[in-house]
Amino acid sequence: MDKIKLEVLGLSYSQTQVGAYALILSVKNSEERIPIIIGGFEAQAIAIQLEGLKPPRPLTHDLFFKFAEIVGYTVSEVFIHSLDEGIFYSKIFIKNNNTGDSFEIDSRTSDAVALALRFNAPIYTTPQIVQKAGILINITEEDKESINPKESKQSTFKRSSLEDLSVEELEVLLNEAIEKEEYEKASKIRDIINKKKTRL
Repeated sequence: MDKIKLEVLGLSYSQTQVGAYALILSVKNSEERIPIIIGGFEAQAIAIQLEGLKPPRPLTHDLFFKFAEIVGYTVSEVFIHSLDEGIFYSKIFIKNNNTGDSFEIDSRTSDAVALALRFNAPIYTTPQIVQKAGILINITEEDKESINPKESKQSTFKRSSLEDLSVEELEVLLNEAIEKEEYEKASKIRDIINKKKTRL
């Protein structure tokens, strides 16, 4: 079966479902995008990994990653294999690092992507799904900001007030946000810190 490699482009608030998000996957070496509606919890798990944040307590996907690592298993591949009535179906391919044995399990696509990011595993789909669900988008700089989870316009967090703070003050706020598990706020603060450091 032919497989097409996908990459995680980012997250955006869903325009059709309240409290949901759109996971945007891009077809490698193409302008085609595949949007997948996912829940808030899964969006958070994906955003945390994209941002490189370390929560004070492991989330479910982090716990799965650690458990698999200890017992000697790894996710070798995620395959989005079918699309039926707007629902994407995926399989996670798991390999035993000690014996080389492998097997596959069914998964929600959002969970599969969250795990693929943690295991640095490739994500694939079929040409038929790309043809059926893919859309061509010319991404502008403004579009990238709306897709990037750390630039969400829906946040009630005041970005302008933060930019007046020093790097040291921002780092204190960053640690507080992570401890409170306010990951969207933490990613915004860290983005401002990085920008300030590049100006130094």
